Amino acid sequence: MTRTDAGATVMHLRMPLGLAEPAYREVLELLAEISPVTQALPPGAALVELRGALRYHGVPAVQLAERARVRALARLSVSLRIGLAPTWAIAATASAQAPEYGGITVVEPDQVADFLAPLPVDALHGIGPVQASALTSYGIHSVGMLATLPLATLQRVLGGRAGRLAHDRARGIDPRPVTPKVLPLSAAVRYRFERQEMDGAAVRARLLDLVVQLAASLRRREQVARGLTLQLDFAAGARWTKTLRLPEASAHDEDLRTAAYRLMDRAGLQRGRLVGLLVRAEDLVAAATASEQISFDRSREMRLRAEQAMDRANRRFGKGSVTPAALLHKAA
Repeated sequence: MTRTDAGATVMHLRMPLGLAEPAYREVLELLAEISPVTQALPPGAALVELRGALRYHGVPAVQLAERARVRALARLSVSLRIGLAPTWAIAATASAQAPEYGGITVVEPDQVADFLAPLPVDALHGIGPVQASALTSYGIHSVGMLATLPLATLQRVLGGRAGRLAHDRARGIDPRPVTPKVLPLSAAVRYRFERQEMDGAAVRARLLDLVVQLAASLRRREQVARGLTLQLDFAAGARWTKTLRLPEASAHDEDLRTAAYRLMDRAGLQRGRLVGLLVRAEDLVAAATASEQISFDRSREMRLRAEQAMDRANRRFGKGSVTPAALLHKAA
């Protein structure tokens, strides 16, 4: 089973060598914005299945790959090498062929054989140095040559299971699905001001914008937060960070906004010159496992219904199509 009917929808990403674990987690959070079917391959790679995301975002897979590459570079200063192909093994092989400092290699289903044929055998994902040495000792130097060998011959050279895997992958066959692992235990959004900001109203409006983005992301991933952290970055490198425990786990705009404003009030900015904001949802759990207290506040219930309607509208017409009025006023 090659799943070639699905097109090039498996995305394999390679991150820079030695990337710190917190930065790796941030890349995973960014990928989850594109597709919830994201599989971490620590310490420096990840897989993303894009088939469902294509319907949600309404753009081709290559545009989603480019979106991931640009966001990682712009937000996190992390350069990604990306392979886009019909299967895990081909996508991983393609990502290794992407430019060293960030780029995308796309292999459509009808291009698999031509893409693999000229590659050296050690470039095929799953072929290690020992196996490559054994193959080249028999004069098998390219993946194209490997693909022509009978299965029995390969199994004599590499062994039973290894020979079968090499036989399949040289032909573009890899039935393994992308299996989403547990989502990150935190999720963050950030903003850097173009200049040092002292206007309290402007800062609070930007904070609201971040909270709305964060809450929508949590609801899309069906997670809720038990805590919220606010980080304020000041001129000259100073930083203020504080975490607040939520009364109950939530992903609602109203709850996260209340917590964020309380944290901002605690900061007592006065005339602090802000250069950046970060809001992080902490201690995330699956929404289905979190209990929610019954509310007898009719106005709150109406606001939550409006929030659901806003989510549906944004899914249909694009993220940001419906936003709080305060943000529209800020943009104007």
